[in-house]
Amino acid sequence: METIARIKKAGKHFEILVDLDKAIELKQKLNKLDDEQLKLELSNVLAIATIFTDHKKGLKPSTQDLVEAFGTDDVYKIAKQILLYGELQLPTEYRAKLREEKLKQIISFLARNAIDTVTRTVPSPERIEKAIKEAGIKIDEFKSVDEQINRVISELQKVLPLKLEVMQLEVIVPAAYTGKAYSFLARYNKQQEEWLDDGSLRCIVTIPTALQAEFYNKLNKLTNGTALTKDLGVRE
Repeated sequence: METIARIKKAGKHFEILVDLDKAIELKQKLNKLDDEQLKLELSNVLAIATIFTDHKKGLKPSTQDLVEAFGTDDVYKIAKQILLYGELQLPTEYRAKLREEKLKQIISFLARNAIDTVTRTVPSPERIEKAIKEAGIKIDEFKSVDEQINRVISELQKVLPLKLEVMQLEVIVPAAYTGKAYSFLARYNKQQEEWLDDGSLRCIVTIPTALQAEFYNKLNKLTNGTALTKDLGVRE
């Protein structure tokens, strides 16, 4: 299914025509790709490698318009900005389907990794789902489970006293990779941030124990395996 992704910049509208499923998948990893990987991935996502001002009418912006709005006339770099910061048009039914799938993933994660702090038991998926709806928690269909699980639990505790077992890690990222790793580490309750004399970043992060393997995997990819970590132990 093809759809439009659009953005308004410098007072003008810009659009790209994309494959819906591929665009949603790519949207979650755009910031992790270098220029070569970006072009390769986007070549499979873009139905037409063209920027439009109005796709239905076939209207296209001038090179000057593109440079003024995006700082470049490179189709792929512009498409990245549109996918990251613009609006991806989704049919209502499709958006609801994505949100339901993400809800199931979150419920499954909590049913495997959380406990009720009052009864000291693992709540059933049905109980968790009911509590999520009761608390009116909004599930973001575009964010991964680890990106929103802390917020979900915080809001969920208003009606269900859940707790994840978490662990703290000391992380040191070499200067060459701090740009890539900074926003990633910020997802995990980053504390005691310190910039070392050589430009490296040292900080303490708190992560659910169940996400340990995933955390290491992503950190290693972002830093080419150069980041140093120290397990500071499990925390309540």
